[in-house]
Amino acid sequence: MIVNGLETLGRTLGFSFAAGINLYATVAILGLAARFRWLDGLPEQFRIFDNDWIIGAALVLYLIEFVADKIPWFDSLWDAVHTAVRPIGGALIAVASLGHASPALQGAAALAGAFLASSSHLAKSGTRVVANTSPEPFSNWILSLAEDSFVVALGILAIKFPVAAAVVVIISVAIIMVSARWLFRAVRRRFRRSESPM
Repeated sequence: MIVNGLETLGRTLGFSFAAGINLYATVAILGLAARFRWLDGLPEQFRIFDNDWIIGAALVLYLIEFVADKIPWFDSLWDAVHTAVRPIGGALIAVASLGHASPALQGAAALAGAFLASSSHLAKSGTRVVANTSPEPFSNWILSLAEDSFVVALGILAIKFPVAAAVVVIISVAIIMVSARWLFRAVRRRFRRSESPM
């Protein structure tokens, strides 16, 4: 019972956090994992993602985001549009990962999922704003590919080793909290520089 609870928690944390970076890749991973049985004894609640329309839409939107994420400043516009979308997605994924649960537990999971997705989304979008002020596009591309790789790796880790995924998320949130002040100052400095007269 305790092991199952830890595994559910690990998957909830892993997928919700990943959703804040790339919601569509996360949903695609969940759908493909359910469809192709990547996990023996996959929890029944994940069958909700085993739908042709959900998998297809997630893959198409992921491809669009893959391109949008590589275009400096357009990626920040894309992130701005997804400021509400990703936390809501993280909340829904968290609730779905619980399966049958009490309304109170579902509400707590939704809040936790939204918080995790918001934290990773804000860290991503803030880092991108700083990177976009660089005149060369390579740092942007490297960041984008690193984010995609992280989401895929965290998704697979959450499926195969959910407790390890929980540890990764907890460490990542701690790093975000420690770095938040520095990132905020870096973004503010960049905007002040761009607004100053030549």
